[in-house]
Amino acid sequence: MGTTRRNFIKGSLLLGSSLLLPPPSNAKRKEEREWRPAYEKMEEEGKLAQRIKQAYAIFENCHLCPRQCGVNRQKGEKGFCRAPVKPVIFSYHPHFGEEMSVVGQNGSGTIFFSNCNLRCIFCQNWPIAHEGRGKEVTDEGLAEMMLHLQKIGCHNVNLVTPTHVMPNILAATRIALKMGLRIPLFYNTSGYERVEILKILDGIVDIYKPDVKYMDADKAEKYSAGALDYPEVVKKAVLEMHRQVGVHKMDRQGIALRGVMIRHLVMPNRVAGSEKFAKWVSENLPKNTYVNIMAQYRVEYKAFEYPEISRGITVQEFLEAMEWAEKYGLTNLDPQSVALRNFYRRSK
Repeated sequence: MGTTRRNFIKGSLLLGSSLLLPPPSNAKRKEEREWRPAYEKMEEEGKLAQRIKQAYAIFENCHLCPRQCGVNRQKGEKGFCRAPVKPVIFSYHPHFGEEMSVVGQNGSGTIFFSNCNLRCIFCQNWPIAHEGRGKEVTDEGLAEMMLHLQKIGCHNVNLVTPTHVMPNILAATRIALKMGLRIPLFYNTSGYERVEILKILDGIVDIYKPDVKYMDADKAEKYSAGALDYPEVVKKAVLEMHRQVGVHKMDRQGIALRGVMIRHLVMPNRVAGSEKFAKWVSENLPKNTYVNIMAQYRVEYKAFEYPEISRGITVQEFLEAMEWAEKYGLTNLDPQSVALRNFYRRSK
């Protein structure tokens, strides 16, 4: 059977990493033995229950995201995201399409929450994010899903599009903790987050993975349902996330335990502002911040109605974005993106 380019790159990276990783120091071994999820420490300090109470109160005048609709979700009112007060979940399972350090051997324990506070017109998960397909569950049911993912060997609980259900996530995490949950909590977000809300998560979330979709307000307004403030909001959010968890940290097996991982999707015709993105990261965060410059853009949902983004990206557009990251000195680029860059360079 033939192999795909993706599997060839992944296999080469796994082999290379096993040969090149230096032996861990005694201090690193000790740190790994002592590692515990942030939420466990928060519970021991007696603070987790109070954070949950604080978060749940927001449902009565919902301002979880920058839209700040002000609806009372406890009474059944729905705002921009159209989410009810209970979380709606489309699916939960091991996911192998994430970055290598969160996938590992057994997959990232991914929970796909339905609905979304950003709603991009090129959304690849539009049946979930825009149409809200899925099933309502209780916080106890969400906790059971977290525990199941841990039981089957997943390396983390990967919360996809979590912003509008953050209070439910905190409540479920505490329930699951009391029943044995001990893997990293992984907040996988569009980046459209209020700093005031992120501060409630301080000391609870282990890994943040925000998108940084655009650097120009007019693009955000046009392609993400009027979110004119997205570039400024996401910058402040990423800085707060970094303040909380720092740079990307892994164990001896290369599995992520803590830190910020930033995703930036290259879009046609420089819509995403990739050079501005690389420059901003280099000037505002450590140069070794984990950055995944992605080539996966495809025309989805309503993107075909907008000529500027109605095609896939070219090889040159991807290489250009990677070269900007190099130009501005970013040193911790996603290994698969680097491998793809090298593949394209050799093929030219």
